[in-house]
Amino acid sequence: MGANLKTAIGFLLTTCLLALFASSTSAGKTESRLTRLQIKEAETRLSELGYWTGKLDGLFDQASRSALIAFQKWELRSVTGEVTMVELEALRNSVPPRPREPGYEHVEVDLDRQVLLIVGPAGNVRVLPVSTGTNNTFMNEGQESIAYTPRGRFVVYDKTFGWENGALGSVYYANYISGGVAIHGSLDVPTRPASHGCIRIPMFAAREVSKLMTIGTIVLVYDKVSFVSGKEWASNPKLKEAAMLNNSIIDYDYSPEMNKPKIGSDKITKARLKTIRAD
Repeated sequence: MGANLKTAIGFLLTTCLLALFASSTSAGKTESRLTRLQIKEAETRLSELGYWTGKLDGLFDQASRSALIAFQKWELRSVTGEVTMVELEALRNSVPPRPREPGYEHVEVDLDRQVLLIVGPAGNVRVLPVSTGTNNTFMNEGQESIAYTPRGRFVVYDKTFGWENGALGSVYYANYISGGVAIHGSLDVPTRPASHGCIRIPMFAAREVSKLMTIGTIVLVYDKVSFVSGKEWASNPKLKEAAMLNNSIIDYDYSPEMNKPKIGSDKITKARLKTIRAD
């Protein structure tokens, strides 16, 4: 009789625990689902903060996901690309990203956060997620190189429109800043560094970014240990022009043995001084 009672009590406790677990899981799933109105609020808030969204229509599309990823990267949150109540609450309590160097129009690429900021004259920003060089070695035309995104200050010295094919892949609306290194649209922009050195941006924004990044646009690429100001170039057009010429003839092809940029013999392609490396 005592054994049967213990068995019954054990069964009852197990059933209750399973029911509580199921209820908790269900509640968590319900909480993670947002209404279209809440999604629209998230999109609107992302746009207000400066993250590059698409239409503010409550439909969580690729542009909305890209903006959320940029937000998560900037705020050093877990990068999920999923809009939840937790993320919406974080958006409600966040402030716009601040560029490293406000005061003039330019572009910044934060390699640690893997984001790109288009900076306006008043310090306002539009932010996109990027994927940059992996720092891994790779073979290109029989030569071992490092997938390195150069740090420093650059200017857009050349551009292409639409698709362009190179030895390492294809680029979309490329904005060249140094040798064959460009900021360009890509079909593959993961949340981590994945390129051979270029700065990949989402396809949906590539055309408009190209319009905003005119020839001569100053681009600052930095990480937590390196930063070079572009203010001197912004105030002195002659210095910027000299930098444009210099950047156009440098092919940043990093050799593992030397661990420093190797200046290559650039071939002239379409009357431009750059090696089309791509990706």
